[in-house]
Amino acid sequence: MKNYTITVNGTVYDVTVEENGQGQAPAAPRKAPVIPKAPIAPAAPQAPAAGGAGSIKIEAGAAGKVFKVEAAQGAQLKMGDTILVLEIMKMETPVVAPKNGTVASINVSEGQSVEAGALLATMNE
Repeated sequence: MKNYTITVNGTVYDVTVEENGQGQAPAAPRKAPVIPKAPIAPAAPQAPAAGGAGSIKIEAGAAGKVFKVEAAQGAQLKMGDTILVLEIMKMETPVVAPKNGTVASINVSEGQSVEAGALLATMNE
């Protein structure tokens, strides 16, 4: 027997499945009560890393891995300067400053996997 947790239309169920060996006839079906669990709340958004969050948020455009961090906290950047490089689908993709400003925080480290929309860094004008 194996236990699984499944979600159907936002309701979480614990299910026990009995395996049949190869070549054996299936056992007569048994009705087991399905007891729904309370829905699981979505995870709270992560707070920016300590060190001062800036007013300009730089987020990942796609899921990938942080290949290289090129700017440090406190660095003065011009619009278009590279903050970090993401590896997305085996291609190095630069993440650039959207405006002139100062890097307030770098929220990722090299080698870290990130999802689309993840906060990578913040800046102040």
